[in-house]
Amino acid sequence: MNEEKTFAQKVIQFDENLSNISIELPEGFKIINPFNGDKKETVRKISTSFYKRFYNDRNNRRLILGSSPARRGTAVTGVPFEDALHLQKETGIIIDKFYINKSSSGFLYEVIEKYGGCEKFYSDFYMNFVCPIGIVKTNSKEKNVNCNYYDNKKLQETLYSLIINSIKSQINFGIDTSVCYCIGSGKNYDFMTKINNKYHFFKKIIPLEHPRFIMQYNSKHKDEFLKKYLEALNADLNK
Repeated sequence: MNEEKTFAQKVIQFDENLSNISIELPEGFKIINPFNGDKKETVRKISTSFYKRFYNDRNNRRLILGSSPARRGTAVTGVPFEDALHLQKETGIIIDKFYINKSSSGFLYEVIEKYGGCEKFYSDFYMNFVCPIGIVKTNSKEKNVNCNYYDNKKLQETLYSLIINSIKSQINFGIDTSVCYCIGSGKNYDFMTKINNKYHFFKKIIPLEHPRFIMQYNSKHKDEFLKKYLEALNADLNK
């Protein structure tokens, strides 16, 4: 009798499947995929080490979804919302020339710390994105800039099947479908609400403001947002 895979093994297999994705995006857009890029071997080592450390069990977890991986963040490291410095500390693997987004990751690390630390947080939650691969668009200066799946109607239509299938796959990791936390209380939340109304993935979707929005534009209210995150994450949804 085959033993059921651990949560970590399921995530690692999911990431491995992402390495084989080939989608032709509308003109001006390009996929940034850490699992088949020029640093794919390092990314694989980092993500495997991370998930085996924190997800090496068969427990159910709640899902937290951002929109799309940032081109110099998760789209490079392969671990959602984790910056290079913290990953080096957690895995012992040196990550060369990787960008660190202190505004986003710093806020989330504070949330994690106040929740009870990495071990407790990752035993209760799994984080990823609505669109699991990074996207960039070429601007008027011929530079690649960050882009979200919802920034262009044709782009969203092209990625729609990938998004739906990815959410279905991740639910099968052992996700508690009573709730999904949506990072991004605007267009990301609107899209998640729309597809959830159609597919009934989760009983409830709770929107949370994006850490970048908090730290860049509302830093003086950081403590209020921190409290909001912690109250949402600690909520007893069975009440």
